[in-house]
This record gives sequence, C-alpha cells and structure tokens, in this order.
Amino acid sequence: MTRQAITATGGPRPVGPYSHAIAAGDLIFCSGMVGLDPATGTLVEGGIAAQAEQALRNVAAVLDAAGSSFGEVVKCQVFLTDISDFAALNAVYATFMPDPPPARSTFAVAALPLGALVEIEAIARRA
Repeated sequence: MTRQAITATGGPRPVGPYSHAIAAGDLIFCSGMVGLDPATGTLVEGGIAAQAEQALRNVAAVLDAAGSSFGEVVKCQVFLTDISDFAALNAVYATFMPDPPPARSTFAVAALPLGALVEIEAIARRA
C-alpha cells in the first residue's frame, strides 16, 4: 500500500517532523491539530472554545486537501489539558460534525505542544 503525504496550504505549518496527514488507500490519517492560526503561527486567544474551533478548522483544511470532509470522518481523538473543558469542547465540536457523528475518544493529558488547551486528530475516508 502506498503512503501519500497530504499538506494543507490553508493549515498551520507543522511544528515538528510530521505530515499534516498520510493517505493510505482509501483512508486518511490526520495528525493532531491545535488551535494555531495558520496566518500567524500562534495559538488563537479566547480559551478552550476558540482553540477548539480553530483546531477543527485546521482539521477541516487537512481533510479538504486530502479530498475529504468531516462527513467522511470515522474516528476522532481529542486531547484536553483540563477535562473540565469537556462540555465547552463538545459545544464547539457538535457544530462541525454531521449526523451521525464519528466515533471519538477524549483524553486528559498533562500538556500539549505550544501550551495548547486542546488537540484533535481524525481518521477519515476519501470522499
């Protein structure tokens, strides 16, 4: 099976040695996205809701570059630095996910890159 690197021109530059996503067959494996503003390369201000929205916009840009969308996502993983942000995350997340929403795991972690409050990754099918 051939692996193809996906780069989203509308997404933030990777902050390490990884691809925005890898396509393998009909599947797309998106790297975790934090709430980085692609134009400035810095985290958006406004707390968990603003960072979650930007992280999801960044995932959307990667999915689009891979020829997919949130409607094709089968699994998401969400990482929060404070599990008490779970409800605020869900409020934003629900506005991006079509029905039925994908399977999802959410984890509380000690820290995320660049001091982010949330990181979101996805596995999707090519549309």
